[in-house]
Amino acid sequence: MKLVYVFDAYCGWSHGFSGTLAEVASRHPDLPVDVVSGGLFTGSRRVPVREFGYVQGANAQITELTGAEFGEAYEELIADGSFVMDSEAAARGVAALRQAAPSRAAELAVALQHAFYVDGLSLSDAATYRKVAEAAGLDADAVLAAFDGPGVRVAAGADFHRAASLGVTGFPTLLAVGGDRVTVLARGRATADEVDQRLATLRTA
Repeated sequence: MKLVYVFDAYCGWSHGFSGTLAEVASRHPDLPVDVVSGGLFTGSRRVPVREFGYVQGANAQITELTGAEFGEAYEELIADGSFVMDSEAAARGVAALRQAAPSRAAELAVALQHAFYVDGLSLSDAATYRKVAEAAGLDADAVLAAFDGPGVRVAAGADFHRAASLGVTGFPTLLAVGGDRVTVLARGRATADEVDQRLATLRTA
């Protein structure tokens, strides 16, 4: 059995789930975690953030329910309103980082969301991936070369397809996958204890 975490790097609720994801991964080192980008802001949804009037209200709710931090630099970005969240670019970045350290994909997904939601860094900017890669002790030049290469474009598209084929319609979604069985462990938000309870049920089934 393995865990499959379907998220979007530009999804506030996914940011809110970061603490749970990190804790679950820490508690279950025997369970590999696949990280899959879902593609929240693509096509016609790739517009300036000011067009999503609910963002600041949703973020306040996320903080209240999960304790997630939203940094001052991010708040300034949202207040300006001109920033465009591009999930395809973010998915390419996730793929580049995942390629550099597959076993650390969950950790790197959390770090990437911190870069945006706390540090206010664009996930379309190669410099953001250099910072995340260097902080993680990875080969930053290799990560940037991958981010700009054709391979991660294919990987991003494959991620979007995989998320859809798994039946995921909202982010974040944490799944347990074993053989042909796919079980939802969490959708939107959950504590690590709640995920553990569901995992325990699966393991005794």
